[in-house]
Amino acid sequence: MCALCGCDNREAKIEGAGKYMHFHVHADGMAHSHSDDANHHGHDLHYGLGPAHAPGMSQARMVRVEQDILAKNDAYAATNRNYFREHGIFALNLVSSPGSGKTSLLVRTIDALQGRYPICVIEGDQQTSRDADRIRATGAPAIQINTGRGCHLDALMVGHALEQLRPEENSLMLIENVGNLVCPASFDLGEAHKVAVLSVTEGEDKPLKYPDMFAAADLMLLNKSDLLAHLDFDVAFAIDAARQANPGIRTIVLSARTGEGMDEWLDWLDAQLGIAALRGAEIAESRIAAFGAEIRALEALLAAGNRLALGQV
Repeated sequence: MCALCGCDNREAKIEGAGKYMHFHVHADGMAHSHSDDANHHGHDLHYGLGPAHAPGMSQARMVRVEQDILAKNDAYAATNRNYFREHGIFALNLVSSPGSGKTSLLVRTIDALQGRYPICVIEGDQQTSRDADRIRATGAPAIQINTGRGCHLDALMVGHALEQLRPEENSLMLIENVGNLVCPASFDLGEAHKVAVLSVTEGEDKPLKYPDMFAAADLMLLNKSDLLAHLDFDVAFAIDAARQANPGIRTIVLSARTGEGMDEWLDWLDAQLGIAALRGAEIAESRIAAFGAEIRALEALLAAGNRLALGQV
């Protein structure tokens, strides 16, 4: 059970990684998970220790546990982020309440970008593979992570999904998180940006009620704009509320159903994908230069050794 938010990741399931990821705690306090087909003694999956707000646990102890959980997650997130950067992959973490239209938005986005970039998707839900099935129907590779009682994805789950997906170089990685405006705000997955999706059917005060999520996001997509004529939704208020939580947040108003506003979203993706590809190329060039320097150093050592063997020094 996650001591940070109280959710339970013991039933996390990743397609292609055994039937279930089992969680348990040993007598020495070491917590780990493993799939059905994994070696039971491998200690490589750490999802956190103990329940949140546990009776008898001091607040100080709770804080230490929370810090430990987030530190471990951040380490896994750094590994994911390095992988993305090295391969020119632009990764986004889409977060929202349930029913905001994230999957419909992804389907529309993939259809619009077909043939322009390689795209793959990680879907997070507590149960079923319905969203991943919808994505796969577009032709894009997708893998489903079922979190069981867990209410968010974490970096380790995403890392295992990457092993299954093996995204192409210079591609777009879209991660649809579990529908929840609380816990995903705290868990870095290694993404370049969090994108908060807010639908106009939810109420314009959501950013005020859940400020941590909008503070963590770099972009807010205000979805289902085609319904504005039928609702008392104040777009300006919603944007202002998001900016109270995060003065630098950018907002795009769109409709995944009608396509309104999609061009602005796609233009933003184009620009960000170009930056990611450039960074990947720079990293590759830097590594090639470093490798060349190592070769030259070895050649110099070899030449010196040859001269010594010939009595020339």
